[in-house]
Amino acid sequence: MAAAAAAAVGGQQPSQPELSASGLALDKAATAAHLKAALSRPDNRAGAEELQALLERVLSAERPLAAAAGGEDAAAAGGGGGPGAAEEEALEWCKCLLAGGGGYEEFCAAVRAYDPAALCGLVWTANFVAYRCRTCGISPCMSLCAECFHQGDHTGHDFNMFRSQAGGACDCGDSNVMRESGFCKRHQIKSSSNIPCVPKDLLMMSEFVLPRFIFCLIQYLREGYNEPAADGPSEKDLNKVLQLLEPQISFLEDLTKMGGAMRSVLTQVLTNQQNYKDLTSGLGENACVKKSHEKYLIALKSSGLTYPEDKLVYGVQEPSAGTSSLAVQGFVGATGTLGQVDSSDEDDQDGSQGLGKRKRVKLSSGTKDQSIMDVLKHKSFLEELLFWTIKYEFPQKMVTFLLNMLPDQEYKVAFTKTFVQHYAFIMKTLKKSHESDTMSNRIVHISVQLFSNEELARQVTEECQLLDIMVTVLLYMMESCLIKSELQDEENSLHVVVNCGEALLKNNTYWPLVSDFINILSHQSVAKRFLEDHGLLVTWMNFVSFFQGMNLNKRELNEHVEFESQTYYAAFAAELEACAQPMWGLLSHCKVRETQEYTRNVVRYCLEALQDWFDAINFVDEPAPNQVTFHLPLHRYYAMFLSKAVKCQELDLDSVLPDQEMLMKLMIHPLQIQASLAEIHSNMWVRNGLQIKGQAMTYVQSHFCNSMIDPDIYLLQVCASRLDPDYFISSVFERFKVVDLLTMASQHQNTVLDAEHERSMLEGALTFLVILLSLRLHLGMSDDEILRAEMVAQLCMNDRTHSSLLDLIPENPNPKSGIIPGSYSFESVLSAVADFKAPVFEPGGSMQQGMYTPKAEVWDQEFDPVMVILRTVYRRDVQSAMDRYTAFLKQSGKFPGNPWPPYKKRTSLHPSYKGLMRLLHCKTLHIVLFTLLYKILMDHQNLSEHVLCMVLYLIELGLENSAEEESDEEASVGGPERCHDSWFPGSNLVSNMRHFINYVRVRVPETAPEVKRDSPASTSSDNLGSFQNSGTAQVFSLVAERRKKFQEIINRSSSEANQVVRPKTSSKWSAPGSAPQLTTAILEIKESILSLLIKLHHKLSGKQNSYYPPWLDDIEILIQPEIPKYSHGDGITAVERILLKAASQSRMNKRIIEEICRKVTPPVPPKKVTAAEKKTLDKEERRQKARERQQKLLAEFASRQKSFMETAMDVDSPENDIPMEITTAEPQVSEAVYDCVICGQSGPSSEDRPTGLVVLLQASSVLGQCRDNVEPKKLPITEEEQIYPWDTCAAVHDVRLSLLQRYFKDSSCLLAVSIGWEGGVYVQTCGHTLHIDCHKSYMESLRNDQVLQGFSVDKGEFTCPLCRQFANSVLPCYPGSNVENNPWQRPSNKSIQDLIKEVEELQGRPGAFPVSISSETNLSKEMESVMKDIKNTTQKKYRDYSKTPGSPDNDFLFMYSVARTNLELELIHRGGNLCSGGASTAGKRSCLNQLFHVLALHMRLYSIDSEYNPWRKLTQLEEMNPQLGYEEQQPEVPILYHDVTSLLLIQILMMPQPLRKDHFTCIVKVLFTLLYTQALAELSVKCSEEDRSAWKHAGALKKSTCDAEKSYEVLLSFVISELSKGKLYHEEGTQECAMVNPIAWSPESMEKYLQDFCLPFLRITSLLQHHLFGEDLPSCQEEEEFSVLASCLGLLPTFYQTEHPFISASCLDWPVPAFDIITQWCFEIKSFTERHAEQGKALLIQESKWKLPHLLQLPENYNTIFQYYHRKTCSVCTKVPKDPAVCLVCGTFVCLKGLCCKQQSYCECVLHSQNCGAGTGIFLLINASVIIIIRGHRFCLWGSVYLDAHGEEDRDLRRGKPLYICKERYKVLEQQWISHTFDHINKRWGPHYNGL
Repeated sequence: MAAAAAAAVGGQQPSQPELSASGLALDKAATAAHLKAALSRPDNRAGAEELQALLERVLSAERPLAAAAGGEDAAAAGGGGGPGAAEEEALEWCKCLLAGGGGYEEFCAAVRAYDPAALCGLVWTANFVAYRCRTCGISPCMSLCAECFHQGDHTGHDFNMFRSQAGGACDCGDSNVMRESGFCKRHQIKSSSNIPCVPKDLLMMSEFVLPRFIFCLIQYLREGYNEPAADGPSEKDLNKVLQLLEPQISFLEDLTKMGGAMRSVLTQVLTNQQNYKDLTSGLGENACVKKSHEKYLIALKSSGLTYPEDKLVYGVQEPSAGTSSLAVQGFVGATGTLGQVDSSDEDDQDGSQGLGKRKRVKLSSGTKDQSIMDVLKHKSFLEELLFWTIKYEFPQKMVTFLLNMLPDQEYKVAFTKTFVQHYAFIMKTLKKSHESDTMSNRIVHISVQLFSNEELARQVTEECQLLDIMVTVLLYMMESCLIKSELQDEENSLHVVVNCGEALLKNNTYWPLVSDFINILSHQSVAKRFLEDHGLLVTWMNFVSFFQGMNLNKRELNEHVEFESQTYYAAFAAELEACAQPMWGLLSHCKVRETQEYTRNVVRYCLEALQDWFDAINFVDEPAPNQVTFHLPLHRYYAMFLSKAVKCQELDLDSVLPDQEMLMKLMIHPLQIQASLAEIHSNMWVRNGLQIKGQAMTYVQSHFCNSMIDPDIYLLQVCASRLDPDYFISSVFERFKVVDLLTMASQHQNTVLDAEHERSMLEGALTFLVILLSLRLHLGMSDDEILRAEMVAQLCMNDRTHSSLLDLIPENPNPKSGIIPGSYSFESVLSAVADFKAPVFEPGGSMQQGMYTPKAEVWDQEFDPVMVILRTVYRRDVQSAMDRYTAFLKQSGKFPGNPWPPYKKRTSLHPSYKGLMRLLHCKTLHIVLFTLLYKILMDHQNLSEHVLCMVLYLIELGLENSAEEESDEEASVGGPERCHDSWFPGSNLVSNMRHFINYVRVRVPETAPEVKRDSPASTSSDNLGSFQNSGTAQVFSLVAERRKKFQEIINRSSSEANQVVRPKTSSKWSAPGSAPQLTTAILEIKESILSLLIKLHHKLSGKQNSYYPPWLDDIEILIQPEIPKYSHGDGITAVERILLKAASQSRMNKRIIEEICRKVTPPVPPKKVTAAEKKTLDKEERRQKARERQQKLLAEFASRQKSFMETAMDVDSPENDIPMEITTAEPQVSEAVYDCVICGQSGPSSEDRPTGLVVLLQASSVLGQCRDNVEPKKLPITEEEQIYPWDTCAAVHDVRLSLLQRYFKDSSCLLAVSIGWEGGVYVQTCGHTLHIDCHKSYMESLRNDQVLQGFSVDKGEFTCPLCRQFANSVLPCYPGSNVENNPWQRPSNKSIQDLIKEVEELQGRPGAFPVSISSETNLSKEMESVMKDIKNTTQKKYRDYSKTPGSPDNDFLFMYSVARTNLELELIHRGGNLCSGGASTAGKRSCLNQLFHVLALHMRLYSIDSEYNPWRKLTQLEEMNPQLGYEEQQPEVPILYHDVTSLLLIQILMMPQPLRKDHFTCIVKVLFTLLYTQALAELSVKCSEEDRSAWKHAGALKKSTCDAEKSYEVLLSFVISELSKGKLYHEEGTQECAMVNPIAWSPESMEKYLQDFCLPFLRITSLLQHHLFGEDLPSCQEEEEFSVLASCLGLLPTFYQTEHPFISASCLDWPVPAFDIITQWCFEIKSFTERHAEQGKALLIQESKWKLPHLLQLPENYNTIFQYYHRKTCSVCTKVPKDPAVCLVCGTFVCLKGLCCKQQSYCECVLHSQNCGAGTGIFLLINASVIIIIRGHRFCLWGSVYLDAHGEEDRDLRRGKPLYICKERYKVLEQQWISHTFDHINKRWGPHYNGL
């Protein structure tokens, strides 16, 4: 048997085609069954060998890539059909063998039954929609597939939906990653217990077949890989191999999906080392295997996985027990621990290492057998499979297969270890890859599944040195792109930094590795190992130091930089991702006291690294001028760990601080950054281009600030609290380059700063000091206080949406840190500080989002300008916050003027940082404050209000934080002699404030006024000489102070070492002689800080003696100085507040203030101003005034514009409109006068120079969307719900017309109905008029204007020159009076019969126009052209309904239908009835009157043949012709089948214009009789047989009464008896039940029925009358609408008001005897129904009661739409669209932009908008939740009607929060659709080029 099988397989020659495929299949099954039986025997060696032989043949034949592909192997595979066939054949064999003779499908099902799936493990690729629930997730990377998410219960959780970027896998059921409460129903039960054991024989064959199959796959991969010649394998080749392997890999993937049982077999196969060894060693005799093994070795070698210097021979050595193989690029690593970096190796990095030469990290090897490290040794299929997966750059299919296996626990561990083993190799492949982006995504797709699991991460860390590998790999990766640092000492620097221009950094190639590192550091057990391992910390600090000082900026001093480098993006991203995020990860585990040791370790190695860095860059004490780097990660690591140590671990700060000298060095670079920020904002770096501004902004931007500026400021605060305060303050002013400005002299020279930058740099320095002293972020605030402060600062700048707040508030970048955005504390703080403003809708305005705005008490108490300044990216935001603050104070009546930033009390300092406050109590600062106050008082230049504000702020801070109360006040009075050189006696601000300073010696330029002024004084030697000798004049030099302090510290710290004092490195502060001539002058000052403040008060208030100490009136005030009166205000308030605080802190100060106030202050001496200075001052002043004038003008202009816009533009509420004279002129005016908005002249419209209305013509299908039920249709959200359009108004009218056209004459049919329900032309105007010739020149100018407009001038589009409303045509105004003159309107007393005759005659007279149409005038030309426009507005299919194309009847029908469309639409805009009455909203802007003239003019060109004129049929009796002679041709449409409203329009448009009122009334009366008869006929058809006979008899009795013609019973009975002569009521036996109306007809219900039938006609007629004759519509209740309209139209005799129950029949006024004419009308129907009873009946029923049109009703929750539509296939192309959209009018599902559904260059959305809305489409984009509007050739994004819980849109579903319908927005959308105002309200239109 076996031999036969073998023959069947191997021995079959190509020359034997007889054996059919089915035969083969049978054979395979038989063979498989036989083999399975053989293998089930206890002694199965024979079976196994047989199977091996078979597999050998089947699988090794599969060699399409080998050269032998064409040879006998292929033939042996038994198909000869080329490689593809052979592979399929092999797969078939495998399937057969696995199933062991049974069917493969049954086998799959059998295996699935044993699946103990507790995990979901569904793997997805990029762009898949998944969910993440933060409430349920333990790991931040947790994700769920949609199915598991919806099956689980996540109500009220913090979840979001997201589009996967890299792919992922579902974690449902994995309790390591998520909490069990979040599992879905399927994965909740741990089902392993109740799953039966897998029967042995089920999977037996798999265990034999799969190893061969996988080996075969590996051979393929080996064969297919060719080492590249130069630069990486061409992607083409690799992809080709992968395509060929697609079926095999898919087969494996299918196996994994069979569930747990099959997975465990696969795991066995993949990890079994014996199998691997037997099959792949290449030692056998099989040539193929040998060859493939060689290729494998070559591939290994080329991957740089051996260490070249150790000339190692590849041997297949067994590794020594217990070591795991590890490969790291190009260096000998270690298995035990990767040794510490030897610090002694530093010396080989001397200058001889050229630029860019790599710095080698020497690792001391701690391994016994080095060779193991160099070989990446594969011991199982899994390892080699991963190797090839990496080699082939992670093909998606392979990745999916490897991940699909993960639910198997054993596999998971094995695979993770393998992955780690290949980590270095992955890094190398990634660096070389051309497609690094895709590859990164695939790598992370895998690693995130492995490393998010803490248990697994811990295991791998312990067993495979995961941390060592990762850190080393990262280090080596960065080493490939190092350059020499140019910071500080360019020539001799030994420091190397990464080069931000390299692809590695620019493209974020390092991202996957860093992200893995951050991921594993989030596990406590792993992070602890890292923090305990000193060697690792050293290596890591080494890594971080590569980023220290990267992307150095050098200030351009001469020309603008040629090329602006954009590398700074890469630098900031690298610092954030590679340095800051791992740092936050580590910090999150240092939260408790027990972790102190970790902090000490980090701090220690951080300081060592910093010390090395200072040495490497050769740094002494002065930073190099004009360069700045924003990247100091080492400083920031140090700062953040210090902060954590004090805040959470109760460490003593001093125990982790270095010596003073190191602190001095540490503060320099962060301080340099702060000074550079001020320089950048002062435009001192403009020559470096925009990018430097970008850096300054990124540095403080919300995602970076807490890893950048916050640690920097904190570090400076720490340094300031420990260094000498005088030294620190002078350093600050020196760094900010404003030392020279701080002099009492009115003129000075600044050697380092241009005069124009001085003011802003001084502001910068003072602001920095204020921030430094008042910020408490790391100095004692709790997390919630920080969150609150951040939130208040952001809200004060602007109202914010919830999502922008989340984005703007810097959260701890590490996701596990606990302050999760949107967490509980966030929400509670938000509700405490802000009020929610729900989204508002201004009609015509932009859609608002829900905003949060600060509560009043927040403005009152918590507004903190310092925090705002720190957090603003743009300077304008600070101004915005101040403006809002000002507005609040004005509104709440707290302060009317321009307030200053308020002073806010700070939270108390943590005791460790108390030293910071010494800055406020040091003489240097007091001297600076004194000097600045004096300068401000003396009006020196370059000082601003901002400077004063900051000075006062600092004084106030000093008073708030003063030391203990002075005890020795009295004692200190007599002490000024004690200190000779110093300005102030002590260092306490409270006492220094009152200290008087008499004389100051200053250095001034010789030209300064002080020099000249003092020379005469020198003669009076008594004063001058005396103090010169005694040296009481104060001299002050900040620089000298700083130098002195610095030397002291240096000497003190280095005296033991006996070091030489370091030389000054900077020659900037050279002797005064180098500058222009300076001379010494002595100024008499005689002021103290207190006296300066009081004078300042006088100066600010502009009054002498304005300050009066408040405590003289109320002594209480000193006890509680916190008085609300002083909390808000301007400078005056600030001064008062400070003086009050000074007085309350010391009795002495109080006394001195009183004394100063008692002396009458002499006026401030006028400053001597040189002429030049005066000039500049005047110039400044003039400029200022001009600026103010300009502001005022602009403001006035803006308000004017606003009021104009309100009156002219308001589309939805034109009550306040400028009444246009079109319809409201007084009746006695003989001619209407029009204003032309272009030339501004007004006058009548004339023949030669006609005036026109600006109109917008658009095709509309809104009417066609009316249905007969009030509830709008729902958008389908399941397969069952579908919308069928057969019940829409358009469909019903179409059916009726085609039915008429089937049986009646075409020309007559086209007069019996109206069209335009779909694609009707709607005309609207803004009400402005212009001369038509002016318009033409306006269009010309638009055409020549090259500016891109949102409209296309070639199509005639323009905007109204006055109100900018969109328009596309001009409707000429008919000359003559506007409202008809009195004679026309007076009711004449002619009888109705006379009027009927007149009407008929007038209709017959052609061209009875005042203007004869034959003479071509300008007016008639314009009327023709506008008619053309109207026709072209809609598509041909909506105009041509006749059977003979181009027949005049068609045009006729089209024209009166345009009038119908516009009347019907106006009715809809009024809400479907006329109850509200009045001149409508459309009234003032209506152009119906003009439109009627144009239509009438054209209708008169087609005269109706008088024989066919329906007027005759309505008003005259004809002899009836019993035998119809014209049977051969189709009959006319019976008059009872005519649409009465159409008849009305035809009759009126056929009359000469202007029409007379009594003619109009006459036509209406006649038509009403027909309408009433139709109503009776329809009623008779609708009711049952019994009702009919009852009515017939009842009415017949009353027929003889006097007003029988006005009694509906009589008339009804007559109609019934007339109609029953034909066959109309017959053949109803079958359908009787269907027609039965369950209503019992009472007289009332019949009356109501008749009224309802007639109402639509009355409404349209009344509207028409209102437009033609300018009469107002009366308003009324709904129930009396009929009677009111009837009397308004003159149908009701006026005296008829008495009768109580109103009867519609009383309106009838029969022109001829009723019974005769009814008989005549019924006769036409009778003759028709004799042949077509069924249709005859259908035509009698007219659907006239349409409800208002609506858009589809949308579900409450957006998710229901999204889940149904985003995977739905398109019915046209049967694919799932990339951008699905759904039409909100009819529910059609379309492919947006899809080329799949394109027809003749029109994409599907555009096409649908033409078919569904005649050019207007409203589509909901499923994947973006927004709505787009298509209008003709343009489109716009309308916005979203779905908002989240905070009232915000989520465009493109980026945030993925649940969205809910916003009914108001949807109403607005529907309103715009119905009122056709999309064009006017939405501003951002663009052309779509038919591509949507």
